[in-house]
Amino acid sequence: MNCIAVLPYYKVQREVKGLAQEILQSDRSMILYSDKIVTKYRQFNITEVFDMSFRRMGNEGGFFYLHTSTGVYPYMVNIDPKPFIQTFRTMTTQKLT
Repeated sequence: MNCIAVLPYYKVQREVKGLAQEILQSDRSMILYSDKIVTKYRQFNITEVFDMSFRRMGNEGGFFYLHTSTGVYPYMVNIDPKPFIQTFRTMTTQKLT
């Protein structure tokens, strides 16, 4: 199965150790295939994905939303995901025709 598009995203975790708070950022990738979308811990069949959207927060990045049959999943991104979204929409539109 060949990868069609990749969207880098990240997860922020805060840990309290003693009197200090530590912020850990994990870089991850969302991969679009012809039949599914895969993240680090989830896999969505392409037929379960209804849409994708993006809400900018501040000057850089924002929240990327994956709208699925099981709910809306938010992912934090540092880049504009417009090319990823456009690729998904073009791919799903072509499958319908």
